[in-house]
Amino acid sequence: MRLKSSAFRDGGEIPTMYTCEGADMSPPLSWDDVPPTTRSLALIVDDPDAPDPDAPRQTWVHWVVVDLPPDGGGLKEDVRKLAHGRMGVNDWHRTSWGGPCPPIGRHRYMFKLFALDRVLELAHPSKAELERAMAGHILAEATLVGMYQKHNR
Repeated sequence: MRLKSSAFRDGGEIPTMYTCEGADMSPPLSWDDVPPTTRSLALIVDDPDAPDPDAPRQTWVHWVVVDLPPDGGGLKEDVRKLAHGRMGVNDWHRTSWGGPCPPIGRHRYMFKLFALDRVLELAHPSKAELERAMAGHILAEATLVGMYQKHNR
């Protein structure tokens, strides 16, 4: 399974428009090679470098999405509502995208897509709740890494 974005390459800089310094909208994502027995997909976007990449203390969760259809092929730019699937709760306690906004330094943003052998039917899970529900049900996973550092630092 592969995960990519037309907005940035793996390991590349996330454009400002997808961050707190821009429009703070979700970037477009696409995927392929989903295992044929996949029943749903889940997406977690987090930052393992919070608050400072030289002294990380926590992983900050930016986006949680569950029960995406396996044949959807991706998410368009600026997702605010989903026709299929649901958004979970991020570390701002919102059920929406929260773009990169690192307080200091250049951070890594991990976009992780999981192919699951079942539909989870979780209302608005946190990352921890999603990870518990996915345990033993992951068929494949793909990761896309984006980088960002605020321009005013």
